[in-house]
Amino acid sequence: MRAVGPFLRDAWRLTRPYWSSPERGRALVLLSAVILLNLALVGMSVVLTYWQRAFYNALEAKDSGTFWALLLLGGDADGTWFPGFCVVAAAYILIAVYQLYLRQALQIRWRRWLTERYLADWLSDRAYYRMALTDPKTDNPDQRIAEDLRLFVDDTLSLGLGLMNSVVTLFSFLFVLWSLSGPLTVLGVEIPGYMVWVALLYSALGTWLAHLIGRPLIRLNFLQQRVEADFRYSLVRLRDNVEGVALHGGEADEERGLTARFRVLMENWWGIMLATKRLTFFTAGFAQVASIFPIVVAAPAYFAGRIPLGGLIQTSSAFGQVQGALSWFVDNYARLTEWRATVERLSGFTRAVAEARSAQGGMRRAPAAQDALTMHGVTLALPDGRVLLQDATLRLDKGEAVLLTGASGSGKSTLFRALAGIWPFGRGEVAVPEGSRVLFLPQRPYLPLGALRRAVCYPLDAAAVPDEVVRQTLEDVGLGHLKDRLEEEDAWDRRLSGGEQQRLAFARALLVKPDFLFLDEATASLDSAAEARLYGLLRERLPETAVLSIAHREAVARWHDRAFRLGSGRLSEGPLPA
Repeated sequence: MRAVGPFLRDAWRLTRPYWSSPERGRALVLLSAVILLNLALVGMSVVLTYWQRAFYNALEAKDSGTFWALLLLGGDADGTWFPGFCVVAAAYILIAVYQLYLRQALQIRWRRWLTERYLADWLSDRAYYRMALTDPKTDNPDQRIAEDLRLFVDDTLSLGLGLMNSVVTLFSFLFVLWSLSGPLTVLGVEIPGYMVWVALLYSALGTWLAHLIGRPLIRLNFLQQRVEADFRYSLVRLRDNVEGVALHGGEADEERGLTARFRVLMENWWGIMLATKRLTFFTAGFAQVASIFPIVVAAPAYFAGRIPLGGLIQTSSAFGQVQGALSWFVDNYARLTEWRATVERLSGFTRAVAEARSAQGGMRRAPAAQDALTMHGVTLALPDGRVLLQDATLRLDKGEAVLLTGASGSGKSTLFRALAGIWPFGRGEVAVPEGSRVLFLPQRPYLPLGALRRAVCYPLDAAAVPDEVVRQTLEDVGLGHLKDRLEEEDAWDRRLSGGEQQRLAFARALLVKPDFLFLDEATASLDSAAEARLYGLLRERLPETAVLSIAHREAVARWHDRAFRLGSGRLSEGPLPA
């Protein structure tokens, strides 16, 4: 963990953008309202200390009339009119409810803004893809966006408003306590407002000891967030790969892996428990002593008759408020460590996204001068530096179909990633005509969550595609049995077979009507007849679309005009397979 200075700068960098965004106007109105309501609560607490003095003085004097008046609607006491407890309590409840309501409204608005910004940054320039390839340290981006942002907003507002309350409470009650405590003579030296100095010393000592005892929680809370996310990710990964685990009979190995991850989580949790136990021993004892300490200190003046019972109670209450305000750090130490861990994780994620977006490989994308996709001087490598392709050139004209073959591991799929502009390891130039629609269909198509309609139309706006068009397209690719289930939501990547998923991908291509279509073993799960039907549909329905296919079956060759082979780091044109 880093020093406090850099940490606070990171916290400010995370906080500042929202409050300087176009939404700052409404956010500042909400924050101002919350602050005013908080200040009203502090003001009511000050009023209550004077009410307590009058109330307990009435008890001491056995003045039943004043007692009932102060308990109900209000009345005169000691020459001053005070509102009744019922009035104060009703106002306090009303203010507390709306303070919480408006604070929660501000929380969700801030969280929505941060979530949208983080999602946009993570998805822009394919930072998510580059991070997955090259940045194993930035773990669980899902948890950082979903959970850490929520914790950051909640804790920043709660701790910030709590600190402000403590400062206002401190200065409000310092004057009350100073006026009540009077002087104290020690060794011939008169100390004015001695209760103030006692509260300051008591709280300073408590703060120092709390930090000394609770410091290990900073590191432990940071680790806990990470191991919780790792365990949750393992469970999600098992859920998303249930068929593969079942086919391999891998239940025992999965259980061992999950148990091992949970064991790490549990061991760190035990560390948090032990550190929290030590801190709670201190904070609980500190709070208990603080509840009686001011009465003990002020008792000699009460027994000497210098202050009445109401004055003793008011002094105790004012001391408690001052001591509580000064002990804000002690009371919130555990939460502060959690907030620090959240800031560290979000700051690390922000830096990783920025680095991924700014890091540019040697691959350049440029607008094509002609109506064709071209590739010039492209060299591709793996993350470990091993070269897959050296100085390759390719041209793909509108309406033509090109077949790409090569041995497994030769780099065919990597070349497709480079053409898509997502592969960061290499150099050269890929030129694509401006405004062209490009679609890539991998061997295992991506099926988004939601209704079947969304999976078929992706990445189009499903609502913009007429029902009859979607149904007819499903019928054309051999998925007619699904055409009446467009609005049904399901885990379609698990519900559909591999062949059905590939048919659905071809339906997607027919709906999108791309200018350039790239197929990476897109019919590997289909039989020869189905493969021929789908390729025939493509050439019939999309005659102007340029197609580049990776395939191993020689029968696919008849649907293509030219062939290239990738091998030994070279891309060379040759005859179509017979």
